[in-house]
Amino acid sequence: MTAGDLVTPGVVPGRAARAEVDCHLALAARAQAVLDRVAALEDAVTGTVTQDREARVRAELACVEVGALAGTTDRPLRLGALAAAGYRTAADLVGVDATTLARVPGVGPGTARAVSAAVLQLADAVRAAMPVRLRLDTDDRPDTEASTRVVTALHALLRWWPQVDPHHDRLAGYVRAVGTHSRAAAPATSRVRYALSLPRVRGRARRAVGALAGWTTSGEATALSSLLDDLAGVHDDAGFDAAWSDVERRPATYTTALHRLVPGALDLAVERGLLAGELADQVVAHPLDTRLLRSTLRGYQEFGARFLLCQGRAVLGDEMGLGKTVQAVAAMAHLAAGGERHLLVVCPASVLVSWAREVTTHSALPVHRVHGDAATAAAARWVADGGVAVTTFGSMHHLPDPQVLPRPGLAMLVVDEAHLVRNPRARRSRAVARWARATPRVALLTGTPLQRHVDDFVALVDLVAPDLVPGLPRHLGLAGADAFRRAVAPVYLRRNQRDVLLELPALEVVDEWEELTASGARAYAAAVAEGHLVRMRRATTVVDGLPSSGKVGRLLEIVDDARENGRRVVVLSYFRGVLDVVTPVLRAHGVAHVGGPLTGDVPPGERQAMVDRLAAADPHDGAVLVAQVEAGGVGLNLQCASVAVLCEPQLSPAVEAQAFARLHRMGQLRAVRAHRLLAEGTVDERLRAVLAERAREVDAYVRDSVLAQSSVRAVDVTDAALAREVVAWEQARLGHGPVWDDLTARPG
Repeated sequence: MTAGDLVTPGVVPGRAARAEVDCHLALAARAQAVLDRVAALEDAVTGTVTQDREARVRAELACVEVGALAGTTDRPLRLGALAAAGYRTAADLVGVDATTLARVPGVGPGTARAVSAAVLQLADAVRAAMPVRLRLDTDDRPDTEASTRVVTALHALLRWWPQVDPHHDRLAGYVRAVGTHSRAAAPATSRVRYALSLPRVRGRARRAVGALAGWTTSGEATALSSLLDDLAGVHDDAGFDAAWSDVERRPATYTTALHRLVPGALDLAVERGLLAGELADQVVAHPLDTRLLRSTLRGYQEFGARFLLCQGRAVLGDEMGLGKTVQAVAAMAHLAAGGERHLLVVCPASVLVSWAREVTTHSALPVHRVHGDAATAAAARWVADGGVAVTTFGSMHHLPDPQVLPRPGLAMLVVDEAHLVRNPRARRSRAVARWARATPRVALLTGTPLQRHVDDFVALVDLVAPDLVPGLPRHLGLAGADAFRRAVAPVYLRRNQRDVLLELPALEVVDEWEELTASGARAYAAAVAEGHLVRMRRATTVVDGLPSSGKVGRLLEIVDDARENGRRVVVLSYFRGVLDVVTPVLRAHGVAHVGGPLTGDVPPGERQAMVDRLAAADPHDGAVLVAQVEAGGVGLNLQCASVAVLCEPQLSPAVEAQAFARLHRMGQLRAVRAHRLLAEGTVDERLRAVLAERAREVDAYVRDSVLAQSSVRAVDVTDAALAREVVAWEQARLGHGPVWDDLTARPG
């Protein structure tokens, strides 16, 4: 063999060339195995997403009875014959062509074509709006096999990607090159085959083996081998529990990973509530003057305020707990900063006090309560001085005629719980409509998911944008929640907690201020005169087995809101007497499952059984557990519920913290909303003021741990000291007791 037959220095045809090729083929196989593993995991995510989306599209269509398709066209359709033939829902018709349908007795070609087209259109609408999210069960874990597969695959990918991504092109390029060169070098791996090959084939083989040997001599093959040795240490079989724990620690990372693989999955721009791109850009560009705003808005709240201002007349339908109130206040503050003087809020009586306080808390706008005996005087002050008038549906008759307001007139009307004015013939609806016609800006706030009540929604749209109603699509209520939101985006913005979850705190506590009834005020004054703290506290909620304030009414509204949004509720009170009133009231209100009362007398085994029954109850039918705050706050996992209602403030912030901690733990994905019911002008007010400072100290100690009780004792004040302080304060305020006597005895 001549020198010209050397494939490359040190490598000759035959055994040496074969060893060189085999070495690189083995190394390329290792690299390909890594790339295949990553690709398989990525395919597992994308394939599962596609399959799951189609399954959910069918599930949505399975809720649409065949008869409902009549509303998608003006022509008469013989749908009864289809139902009789077994096609009972739109899902049954997916993939069934018009020719097949026309063979059904009683179904003509026209009906067959119209139905087939309607189902295709409806399926496309549902599919286009179908979001890709990790759906959770009552324990905030994936509730489908598909979501479980996605979580597990993403967890593995988040281990592979940081190691593979920087070298992916290098590995892929090497695999391709080895494949090409090994095929070309094949003749050189056998002396006989090489000798019998044509000169051009031998030349190609020499160059190929030379290229492979070049990687060896340059050290590139050694570096690749070392890299693959490192990658062999990547373990991606940690199991689902470990994967889910990682999701809880860093949900945003998993959201980003899902977006990388399924770009359409997160194109919702969730904080924008599914608005079309052009409209969303207009909203983002709309100015928002926050000079008169005292609070810092979250990103989605800022977008909501801009939406109300940009659109002028719209429905803000965010799920409970997302801060519809502060978004409306921000919009009003913007208008006031620009020189507008008169703003009006209309709400149910149960949230009147809370609205007045929220406006004062979040903004520098003056507030006038147009309600009660002083309603007419308050309305007159509002007309003269400007600011925000807060009134109830039943007190709107105290307002002047809209034309009485000084120019430029009413800048904005805000209607809370706007679904209450859905009946245009009702007196309250007519009163609201009269003021709505008098202003260019109307914000209707409601947490009720209106896609379930399309007729109600159309009535609200007619209130803010009557010209839009004729153009609403016929299948408005059939195509699912996200399709519904897209169709009505110009006037309707709704975000769910899971949409904006990464911006929400794990726990948000909201104070709900109510007024005492006349009988409640008398009973409360008597308890203060006696200096009896227990009676004072209990009288803010119930007296003689009857509600003594707006607290119970507000509780029912919170439970209704939770039911509409598919959330379970835990109602907490220190007083057994309060629970004994609340429990039958909830049942009479139509709540399907009312568990409890869970008190200290209930054995531990039965306590857990009560929680299990709550978890098994359908939240859309109403699911509530009534419990004493100390019994429900210790030793139980109440994570199946995400709404808590505390009927009165407790004497220790630690007790409240423990109770709320039962509903959530650090890192869980579902935000918890806790409502603290308070009576204005009572011991509730003083307790909140006294305990607010102490809560910061207690919070540093009390966590979801077995040491919680001992920590409470370490930092808490004695009930006796607090009782004396609070009772003395209330007696002095109402003109009773030694503090008052001491003050009046002083000269001057």
